[in-house]
Order: sequence, then C-alpha cells, then structure tokens
Amino acid sequence: MIVGTAGHIDHGKTALVKALTGVDADRLKEEKARGITIDLGYAYSDLGDGRQLGFVDVPGHERFVHNMLAGATGIDAALLIVSAAEGIKPQTVEHLQIVDLLGLGRGIVALTKADLADDDQLLERMAEIETLLAATSLKGAEIVPVSALTGRGIDELKSKLLTLGESGKATTGFARLAVDRCFVLTGAGVVVTGTIHAGEIKVDDRVMLTPSGLEARVRSLHAQNRPAEIGRAGERCALNLVGPRLSKDSIKRGDWVVDPELHAPADRLDVRLSLLASESQPLKHWSPAHVHLGSAHVMGRVALLEADKLAPGTASLAQLVLDEKVGALAGDRVILRDPSAVRTIGGAVVVDPFGPPRNRRAERRLAELAALSTPDAEVLSKLLRLEVGVVETARFGRARNLRPVDVDALLAAADGTKLEGFGFLAETLAAARQDIVDTLKAHHEAKPDAPGLQPERLRLALQKRWPPGVFKALVDQEVKARAVMVDGAFLRLPGHSLTLGARDEGLWKKISAELVRERYRPPRVRDFAGAYAVPEPEMRRLLQRLAKVGRVVEVAPDQFFLRPVVAEMIGIAHGFGREFTAAEFRDKLDNGRKVAILILEFFDRHGITVRRGDLRRTVPQKLEQFGPVTGR
Repeated sequence: MIVGTAGHIDHGKTALVKALTGVDADRLKEEKARGITIDLGYAYSDLGDGRQLGFVDVPGHERFVHNMLAGATGIDAALLIVSAAEGIKPQTVEHLQIVDLLGLGRGIVALTKADLADDDQLLERMAEIETLLAATSLKGAEIVPVSALTGRGIDELKSKLLTLGESGKATTGFARLAVDRCFVLTGAGVVVTGTIHAGEIKVDDRVMLTPSGLEARVRSLHAQNRPAEIGRAGERCALNLVGPRLSKDSIKRGDWVVDPELHAPADRLDVRLSLLASESQPLKHWSPAHVHLGSAHVMGRVALLEADKLAPGTASLAQLVLDEKVGALAGDRVILRDPSAVRTIGGAVVVDPFGPPRNRRAERRLAELAALSTPDAEVLSKLLRLEVGVVETARFGRARNLRPVDVDALLAAADGTKLEGFGFLAETLAAARQDIVDTLKAHHEAKPDAPGLQPERLRLALQKRWPPGVFKALVDQEVKARAVMVDGAFLRLPGHSLTLGARDEGLWKKISAELVRERYRPPRVRDFAGAYAVPEPEMRRLLQRLAKVGRVVEVAPDQFFLRPVVAEMIGIAHGFGREFTAAEFRDKLDNGRKVAILILEFFDRHGITVRRGDLRRTVPQKLEQFGPVTGR
C-alpha cells in the first residue's frame, strides 16, 4: 500500500514519516535549509514479513499544492496530519478536500505533537477533526495522538495503517505508471520513478512515454525501493529506461510510462465534475482552470455540458478542453484549481478520455455519457441499446484499460455480437443488414435502368445513418455473404443487373472490341458515331450510361477508356518509381503526346499524380481508384 501524507505546513508530516520509517523524506538541499517540504519525498517501512508500507510525503505549504497533487493521485490511503498544538488550518482543509475529491475512503488521522497538549486539549482537537471529517470520504476515520519526539502512538499508528489493507489497484489491465521524477544515474542512464496505477511492468518490457510517444525498454527496475523483476499496480517503482531518442530532458513529471496499447494522448476529457460547496460563486461555462491528473499539471477550460453555470456543492457532466495532451483513462480522478492556482475549486472523474470536439452537448451524446458512467459489468448493455447502437470495441477497451479478451467477455455478457471491431446487439445487426437489402431493393424498383447505388449514396439512404467505418463493416459482411454484389463503383442486389436493349448490346460489343484493340488511343464519340451510323448524341448517352456502371471511364470529354485499361495506365505511371515527364509516359503508351497529356491531366484531377513543373509523380494512396494496380 502507498500511504500519502496530507496536512498544513509545519504540522509534522516529514517528522512523522521519519518516525514510522527511519527515513528523512526531505531530500533537497533547499528543504534542509528552510526546514519545509517543497517537493515529494518517499520512504518505506519494512514490516518484517516481506511486506512494506510506502509513504509519499507531500508539501504542506499552499505554494506547493501542485507538488502535493502530483503525489496524492497515486496513493491508496491518506494519513491526514493535524498538529495538536495548532489544530485545523487552511491547508488541512484544502488537503482534506483533495483527498475527498480523489475518492480516497481509506485513511487515518495522526494528531501530531501530542506531547505539547494535555488530555483535554487532545479531546477538543479530536472533536474538531471528527466534525471536519463528517462530510468527507474519511468520515469515521480513526484519530491517533502521536509524538515523533517521544515516540508516543507510533507503533499504534503503524498497526492501524496495516489494518487498512493492501492496494486496490487493478493488475489485470495494461501497465501504466505516472512519472513524478526523472533523473540520470551514473552507469545506468535515464531513471523515472512513479506509482504503477494499473497492470504490471517487467524487466525487458517494451513501453511508451505518453503523451510524447517515445519508445523505450525497461532495462531494470526497483519496486518499493528493492531490486525486482516485476512491478505491480499499487507499488512505487523506479524504472531504468533505454531508447534511441530517450534523454532526461525528453521526460517530465506528468508523463506516463504505458504499455503501447494504452498510448492514446487526449486533450478533451468528458468528466463528471463536482464543484466544492465552499466556492462562493457558480462555475461558468468555459472557465479556465488548472487541471491535475495523475502527476500531470496543465491548463484547460471547463465546457459545461448540461447548463451554463454549475452551483457550488453540485455536479454536472463537463468536458475539460486542455492546452496540452495528457494520458487519461476512464475512472481517473482530476483535481481543478482556480486560474491563479490559489485554491482547489472542485474535482472530476473521467467518463470518456476521448471526448468529441463537436456536438458535445447533443442529447445523443449526453445519453452516451450517462451509459459510460456505469460500471464495466453494465456499460455495454446500456451503450448497445442507445440510438447509436454500436460500440467500437478497441476504443472502448483502451478508454477503460480492458484487454480484448475482457471486452469480448463483457460484450457476450451483454448479449452482443462482434463484427470487424464493432459490437452490436444481434437484433441491431439483423436490422442493419435488412435495411441495406431493403434500400437497394427500393432503389432498383424506382430506377430499374440504374446500375445500383454508390457506397456513400447507399449509406446516406439507409434508415439509420451509420458512421463510415461501421457502414463499411456492414457492407463487407453482406458482400461476403453474397447478399450484395459489387459492380464496378456500385452496389446492387444479386438479381439486379443493368441490361441494354438488343441494339445497344450489339453496339457495345463492337465498341468494346475497338476499345480493346486501341486501348491506349481509343476512338472518340464522334468516331464511333460515324463508324456505326448512330447519331452522336445517342452514342454519347450510351457511353455515359456505360460509364455509370463502371465499364468505361470518361478520361476527357468524349474520350472513353475501358476501366481496367485506366488502372493499367496508372500502374505504368507508378512503375517509373520516380518523377517522370509527359514524353516518357507517351513513349511507354505509344499513343501520341496529345492523348498522353489528356490522360495525365485526368490523373492530376483525381490526385493520382502530382505535377511540379514538367515533372509528375504518383501518389501511392490514390492508385487504386479504378481497380487493382499491378507492379505496386
């Protein structure tokens, strides 16, 4: 278990930690000189049975609350310290508010400097503390009078700390450690320290720094101040990291060391925000605030989602729009301080670390956030029954630090089914499949001479407008099941085909044969019209109709190529493997400069090539617009 101190300056936090562990947690020269804790200090107490208590000693001065918060968000239990000589002070109250906002329900109060008070004074202080705790998560916590000077109550306090139990942090998810220190150790290199919030970290593990994205390997580690092969959730660890771009300056307090699966920096966090009752004014929409999450400290704005103001002592859904990206997961606790960093104003629990930039106040989104606020065992059942009707399983798992097998188990428990990375209810999936078939059928009946619908047109025509990625997964399933056919650029039902009249079919056979023979330099519309004694407008309509079904492509006005030939010509251009000239392309096709220029200008318009002066190069991402390209 990691125990964090909390309390006002000079109430004896560091002295008490030293009495409990034998370690002076003040490590900085300035701390020794001034006699106050400025930054985080750490100490460990061996219990003699292989277990340890780890202590995070935090600053009590109001100027260093940001340092206090960097350590407080990783602790399992609070050791609230109140001087028997001075009683409750401003930082006592603020630190207790922070403990409450972090949801820490385990803790003990140490009434320090008990040697400076008589029994009546101690009883009076204890009564004051009980009243203060009554409205917080530490309600009912035991109060132990202690003296670091005389040793009074130290053994009793240590015994009571042990009864609080072990860390409750989950070891089942992917690993994440909140970095609170980074330094260079001679002979070892870069070392980071912090508390593991979830999962396990082992020697030789490949990890990433979030939000920077730097890759690293764990060369060695210490867990709870001892050399170890593995560090687990709830333990403080020191990791010796190595990596090609790693340096002391590339890592800072607030970074996370995570399994690569969890690297997903975010700057819009949807949260359930609580404003302290002690605030004198409501919190307005878009108010600036200091945001503390894990060991990170960034500036941001509060976008209220349910109203334009939040009254003191109340809670609301909100989106924290941050100035910098951070590592965050659902369930993380956030502390907010006012713009001048003078006082704590509230706290929040992350509901969705990947908040949307638009429509964040929409009724549909608020319903989704309400569902996401429920425990893992219930959330998918609620989400899948919302209007959106689908869950992206990888995103869902990453947001809640769940392994794929655990997401699949939750999906099965919710009576859901999985399709290409998306989760649905079986009835939702069946309805979506039927919707696709019914929409195509209605289109065929309304326009029997049309080839079908292009994918995006079909998506927009469905009763339920699915996101593009979901729609593609649904259509791919129907194509695999042969319930829907791909015909060039169109989707159609198996029984539907565009049929030409006998005369047009005969014309097409002649035209296609000519297009095969002269595939790089095909005749124009007027040439076909003259050759087959067909009025030019009629010939043009026929070829344009054939272009709609994907048999030919109109590369230039009245200049039609077979679709596979267009793909072949793209392959020829890409085959240069470098920038090329129009003359080089003309020579490859042997079709004359004028036609070659028409083809290249067509490629330019469709983004298949990019022109720079007299040179062009192909764009790999755009090559297969007209079919598979050989030689890629």
